[in-house]
Amino acid sequence: MRKRRSCLTVPGDDDAKLAKAAGLDADEVILDLEDAVAPERKDAARASVERALRDLDWRAPTVAVRMNRGSLDDRELVRASRPDVVVLPKVESADELAGLPVPAEAQIETARGLAFCEQIAAAPGLEALVLGPGDLAASLGVPALTIGAGAHVEYALARVAVAARAFGLQVVDGPFVALGDDAGLRASALRSRALGYDGKWCIHPAQVAVCNEVYAPSAEEVERARRILDSAGVRRLDGEMVDEATRRMAEAILARAG
Repeated sequence: MRKRRSCLTVPGDDDAKLAKAAGLDADEVILDLEDAVAPERKDAARASVERALRDLDWRAPTVAVRMNRGSLDDRELVRASRPDVVVLPKVESADELAGLPVPAEAQIETARGLAFCEQIAAAPGLEALVLGPGDLAASLGVPALTIGAGAHVEYALARVAVAARAFGLQVVDGPFVALGDDAGLRASALRSRALGYDGKWCIHPAQVAVCNEVYAPSAEEVERARRILDSAGVRRLDGEMVDEATRRMAEAILARAG
């Protein structure tokens, strides 16, 4: 599976930011044609994204395009340019994922999308679910004005994680929007990491390093996982019982470490 510790979103109509993003160490760069682009700039953004996919040398192992919901022009761009992945926003049914020419990520960011996230997760060609807490708050009527805040987030994080894992998908957290607040970013990332999330959307290059660190197993976790797998039978290790369930947990840690 792809690494998605850090998924950096870049406005599709900003050539300078696209060029800078090509040299960054994000696991995934998402060229955004949706919320980051004003309605009157959509055509210009498609032209910039097409050039970027064709001409730039990308350091990130995965380059994605986020489409506008229901846009035939965006679908044609994806068909012609073939990014590694397409990101579909505000997905509310599995039917929206049909007929895509490349693998997809589905953003769960409406009440209906959350209610049907298990059916969405079962769609063919899907690699990951992505929680969109801001639009979800608006859809639910949550009285919050900061993305990622609100009483709905804990429930949504858990619901989307279970749906994703039930169908063998990766699961990615939405952005932390307070720029320059590394402690807040780390706390937000640790919250979703504790629920099994693979990574987080980044809205600024400065957030990439923190997310790469948080969502990767620590050296201590890797070392303990290896010791668990080296043990045989049911036994005690560091004062704790080790059995087959513990070994499966250790295998998951090593798989995350790559």
